[in-house]
Amino acid sequence: MDYARGDAKAYARENMTGIWAAALMPFTENLRMDEDGFRRNVQHWTEDLGIEGLFVSGKQGEFFSMTVDERKRSFELAVEATRGRGRTIMSCSDQNVDVVMELARHAEDVGADFIVVHAPALHFTTAQDETLMGYYRSISEQVDIGIALWSHPDSGYLMSPELCNRLADFDNVVAIKYSVPRPMYSELTALASDRIQVSTASEDEWLDNIIDLDWRLYLCSSPPFLLQTANDRRMHEYTQAAFEGRFDDARSISASLDPVRAALKGTRPPEKPHAHQKYWQELLGQAGGRVRAPLLELTDEEKRATREAVEQCGLGV
Repeated sequence: MDYARGDAKAYARENMTGIWAAALMPFTENLRMDEDGFRRNVQHWTEDLGIEGLFVSGKQGEFFSMTVDERKRSFELAVEATRGRGRTIMSCSDQNVDVVMELARHAEDVGADFIVVHAPALHFTTAQDETLMGYYRSISEQVDIGIALWSHPDSGYLMSPELCNRLADFDNVVAIKYSVPRPMYSELTALASDRIQVSTASEDEWLDNIIDLDWRLYLCSSPPFLLQTANDRRMHEYTQAAFEGRFDDARSISASLDPVRAALKGTRPPEKPHAHQKYWQELLGQAGGRVRAPLLELTDEEKRATREAVEQCGLGV
């Protein structure tokens, strides 16, 4: 990291902007990490697609099927591959807080820009605010690196805007990936955008959030490298148009992606998002690879439908 703890919020305000994508981790046929494939993907995403930051070893990256050493190695690969052309936020999420801290310290040591820690699953609790205040306070006090919060339904609850606003007061809490309904993240934006970057992973809502909420950070999911190719960077283009205040142009460009969005969503089996996205990557010339258990692979018929959708959706491959 290139900043002191006390400068974390200012550093994030300046450097945590634009489109950040959640990296999938390619696995080889024998289910080992495909390090060369990952490096090639990062180079393509950052150089060809203009993606400005990568979310590493999150849910999209199958962290739940990786060892702690593999997660550490993914951090090292990402820092190495993005050096000079992109920034990183490393997912240190885990139910075991010792693992969270081990990963957070490793992220600091290898030169990551930020970390993200999602709200843990809490058992036998129904009023969790003070528990979460203590949880994030403990993490914040033990590291200097900028921390992004992450609230999503998988935890079994959603952190309230009021709680997130309190957490935003911690010196090195710099952002939140807030996977909640729009009224909740709109409320948090009004409460806390002077201290943290508020974002959500929905590409469908990204343009409206730039226009209506003055957002400058997309944090983050896989559409930035699934809806775009080196020859067709319409997500990047509509984002830049919106940032420049050319809202009509931005809406027109974004609307032109609707057939691609429909193809991507319409062919994705609900129980196989990772395998589907990885196969879509392969069809675009990226390293996709296998998924690890407990995830399921696509059938031949599902691959055929996906291949035909890519060929017919109008994406400039």
